[in-house]
This record gives sequence, structure tokens and C-alpha cells, in this order.
Amino acid sequence: MTVVSPPPADWLAARARLSPDKTALIDAQRGDAPIAYGAWFRRVNQTARFLRDQLGVRPGDRVAVLARNRVECLDAWFALGQIGGVLQSLNWRLSQRELTAIVADAAPVALLYDARHAQIAAELAALGSASLRRVAFDDPEADALAFAERDALSDDPLPPPPVNAEAPWVICYTGGSTGTPKGAVLSRRAIFANAVNTILSWGLRPDDVTLLDAPLFHTGGLNVLTAPLVAIGGASVVTGGFAPDQTFDAMERHGVTALFGVPTMFIELQRHPRWTTADFSRLRLVISGGAPCPMSVFEAFWAKGVAFKTGYGLTEAGPNNFWLPDEQVRRKPGAVGYPLWSVEARILRPDGAEAAPDEVGELALRGPHLFSGYWNNPTATAAAVDADGWLHTGDLASRDADGCFRIVGRLKEMFISGGENVYPAEVESVLHEHPSVAEAAVIGVPDAKWGEVGAAFLVLAAAASDDELTAFCRARLAGYKVPKRFIRLAALPRTGAHKIDKPALRRRFAEDFPAERP
Repeated sequence: MTVVSPPPADWLAARARLSPDKTALIDAQRGDAPIAYGAWFRRVNQTARFLRDQLGVRPGDRVAVLARNRVECLDAWFALGQIGGVLQSLNWRLSQRELTAIVADAAPVALLYDARHAQIAAELAALGSASLRRVAFDDPEADALAFAERDALSDDPLPPPPVNAEAPWVICYTGGSTGTPKGAVLSRRAIFANAVNTILSWGLRPDDVTLLDAPLFHTGGLNVLTAPLVAIGGASVVTGGFAPDQTFDAMERHGVTALFGVPTMFIELQRHPRWTTADFSRLRLVISGGAPCPMSVFEAFWAKGVAFKTGYGLTEAGPNNFWLPDEQVRRKPGAVGYPLWSVEARILRPDGAEAAPDEVGELALRGPHLFSGYWNNPTATAAAVDADGWLHTGDLASRDADGCFRIVGRLKEMFISGGENVYPAEVESVLHEHPSVAEAAVIGVPDAKWGEVGAAFLVLAAAASDDELTAFCRARLAGYKVPKRFIRLAALPRTGAHKIDKPALRRRFAEDFPAERP
């Protein structure tokens, strides 16, 4: 099936025309101020003029955003769609070193940021090209140009940009298994196809309300529910990030009907004192993704009468790919379900042949919701997508006789900690920079709170304490990538090919720390 995307400006313009007075956004950081679709469209028009006329953004130009979730981030996203620009939403959890590499790769012409990240924004701008313009969302005195100047501009819509449905709209950086981040390019076509898939397959409705607390630097924050609800005419409560009290407040005040999050968020909610008295009557759908979820979390939501399901996605595909009907959730616990409206899915054997029912193999996906490729990285793109358009996910899965899919594990060594991808090679590379570290190998190990955390096996050339190693890593890596255990060995086990034997390290960890087995 082919899904053709209209330009994003037309998408929002159409929704504003159809539902001008319906609430699109609720700004939880400004006293729950509601913003109707008509008013939001006018804000976006002003933002588009600001980007085009004040910052000189042209079709194809990248604009980086370094900020916690806020309405202005969404303004910038849809405004870039109006003028053919490309959003590069930066992960504020990364270190300066990591952000510098990503900014250098995409070469944005402008950097929008919030006050919390003013220092790192200044450092990135200083290290960037001389033409990089820096603009603070919330401090009119910080830069030569103030974001508030958009408010004086015309709110009339701009003419459509000279780009088609395949033009990039977003670049999301995923980390790489070699330690090098990769920018997944999401086209207008892919984002719209994901929205259509989600609306038709998940049954989203114009009266749906979600809580947007997943970070907008990930495709999950942008595309699991936010973009689909814009298309159908639903509403998003925009927050700066997850907090249990905030979630319960939003359920009470705004009648939240749909939630997306990672298991650690749902575990915190269920441990909160308000869980027992909260009103769940309007919450009809909860999607968990990013990491394996304990069955106890499912059961606690089911006891409240809420459909709680496991999702599966990745930046390169959707991220929405499957749906499990309500009546099958308890019959097939933990399954991700059936492919969405225009999604094709296969399970492949190592030789490329299709696997039999219940046989574990690599999951491959195809459809109009797939990414266009990795920015500036045709080699990585060719390795991920074959000649027939199938994305090889690197994840292990199975399909039962009914055609229902279940994710079994990860083919690659990447592990997920608190919903964030962690690539051992990147962490090992940093550890090897420490003067006391002779050899390093990192694996993911079970953790009750985060799902998985890193364990680093080290051969040391000189003494180094855990605190010293942790501080060294924290200065160079995002916090979730820093190993939580450092295990010192006289030598690392190796295979016959002299490669580090990571299965042996996993066995060693299970033997030494039996209480931490899953």
C-alpha cells in the first residue's frame, strides 16, 4: 500500500480549518493554558516567518533544537515543515562531546535552545560554523535575535515550499553500534504514514487526549501519539518531562485517554501513593515501549480496567509497527501483535529465508513509514535496508500461527536502559581513554529499576576506584550510558579468533551476582 503525504503545512492547515476552536495543545508549563488548532496554526505561521526571514532558513536547511519539552519545540517542528526545513532535535542528556559530533554531522544553520541549556548551547555555537545562529526560547537578551520577535510577524500562512513528500522533515540521532551516532532521516511521507497507520490501526479518536512527557528529541515523543493526534484532531498536554504527580493531575484535570511511556515510568506511577485513589475511568489506552516490561505492571493496569499493551518500534520505522486487539492482550501476554495498516513484517533466518511459525529469527519491516536512510552515511543505510526495501532491525522475534508477533531479544549487543539505547562499543571507547584501563568490555545486565544497565569488565594497568571511573565516564557520556558496575579481571576471556568472549562475561556475571538474574 502507498501512502502519499501532503506537505506538513497543509496537514496542520487542514486541521486548523476543520477544527479551529478545538484544543490542540495544553501548556502545562504555563498554567494549563489551552491552545486551539486555529491559534496554534497562526503561531506556527509566525514561527515559520521568523525562521525564514530572520534566521535565513531555506528548504533543506537543518535547525537544531536543544530544550526540554515545550510548546515552542512543536511550533518550530511544524514551522520547519511549512518552509521545507529539517528539525534536528538534540538529546540534552548527551555530553558536550557527543552533541558536538552530532551538530558537526548535520551542520545546522540555527540552534534554538532553552535557558537550562544556555551554557552548552553557547559552547556548541562556538565550536560550530561561523554562520550558525543561536536563539534562546526564553531569554530575549541572550542573543542578537530574540525568539519573541516572531510575535510581531504576520500570522498569515506562507506559500507551500518547493519540496515533495520525500523531503526530510526530522533527523533523529540513534547511537551506533560502532560508537558513532547515526542520523535517521524521517521524511514527510514517513511521518504522515505512521500517523495514518496509528489512527486506523490503534483507533485514535478526535476526543483523545495524551500527556506529552516523552522527550521530543526521540521519535517516541514526536511520533507515537503526538503527530497522529494532530492528524485526527486530538489534544496533547505538553510538559517538561515525566513526574508522577503531574501524570495524576493531568488525568484528573484533562481527562487523559492515552499514554505512552517506558516501563520505569509506569513502575513509578504504581508505587506512588496516588495510584490507589486516582481516577482511571477515562484512560483507555497505555502503550509501553523501549524496554521489556514486567508482567506485574500489565496486571496493575488491567485491574484498573485500562488496556495496557507492549509496543514495538524504532527510529528507523514509524516508530509504530504493531497492534494487539484488546481481547487478545491477556491471551497473548507480552506479544506486540499484528502489523499495522500499511506495515509489512517478516521473520528471517540467517540465510535470508522466511522463518516458520514460532521460529525465532531477525525481524524485518517494510512500508511507507520507514526512514529515508542515515544522514551522510550511505554505507550504514545499505547495511540496514536491503535492495527490496526491507529494514533489517537487528531484533529477534517470532510469529505464531495466528500471525501475532513477539519480540524475543536483540540480535546486536545494544541494550536498553530506562528507555534509552546504549551501545557497548561507545562506552568501551571512552573507558579505553582512561590511563588506568588496559582493556574494557561492556555488557547489559538486568536491573530492577532501569530494565538493563551496563556492567564493565576491566583489565587495569594501574589502580582506579569505581568513583574515579564513574566520574571519568560521566564527563564524556550521558548518564544512562555510564556503567553501574565495574568488575576487575586479570584478563578478559577470548574466543578462538582472539575476540573478547562476551557470552563468557555474561555467564561470569550471572555466577558472581546470582541475585541479579532476571
